[in-house]
Amino acid sequence: MQLHSTEKPNIVVIGASGHASVIIDIIERQNEYNIFGLIDSFKPIGSKLFNYEVLGTEDNLPDLIQTNHIIGGIIAIGDNFDRRQMHLKIEALQLSFKYISAIHPPNAIIGKNVSIAEGVSIMPGTVANANASIGAFCILNTSSSLGHDCVMKPFSSLAPGVNVAGHVTIQTCSSIGIGSCVIGGVSIGAHTHVGAGSTVIKDINSFKIAYGNPAQEIRDRQENEGYLNKKKDLSS
Repeated sequence: MQLHSTEKPNIVVIGASGHASVIIDIIERQNEYNIFGLIDSFKPIGSKLFNYEVLGTEDNLPDLIQTNHIIGGIIAIGDNFDRRQMHLKIEALQLSFKYISAIHPPNAIIGKNVSIAEGVSIMPGTVANANASIGAFCILNTSSSLGHDCVMKPFSSLAPGVNVAGHVTIQTCSSIGIGSCVIGGVSIGAHTHVGAGSTVIKDINSFKIAYGNPAQEIRDRQENEGYLNKKKDLSS
């Protein structure tokens, strides 16, 4: 099995889907780490993404870390709940594992006094304005904008083209759908999904599906309910 080798620290990318391909591109551009390979719960060992091989599942991490001097990596899973579950699985293994962040150079603009926690992914064209706080394992997707003094709690995400005004709080594991806008000072509860193209002008409670212009709470939502499948009827 041919693997990439360099003097840069070895890391793994956890996930081998389309989202992972974007993360790989960013890490290569950052040029700080060597991607030793991929970890995936479903893909067969030896399958490839961008010429990086799947080394095994998360259960193989202890042996892989010990034998290949892997210092850590990044969870490249797009769904917020699934990303959190993977983090819990890895934490249960009690490994010495450094979570890196992937911040696109030079096309992500990070303002003054922005706080970025571990495991964060910030895609090309994204703007995070002054005094924003981005929690662990968040995703700011392509051409999204996070306003000044906003707070994104861990495992929350902005889809491509989302615009969030200042002083907004987005709680844990919540997602703002593609092309949506959120006015200033609004709070989005935990495990809530705001559907694509929505305009949020008031607070949204936790465990809700909300969408529309203006966005309305449509129904309750389970924390493990997927939201990235285009065939999913969010109103049902």
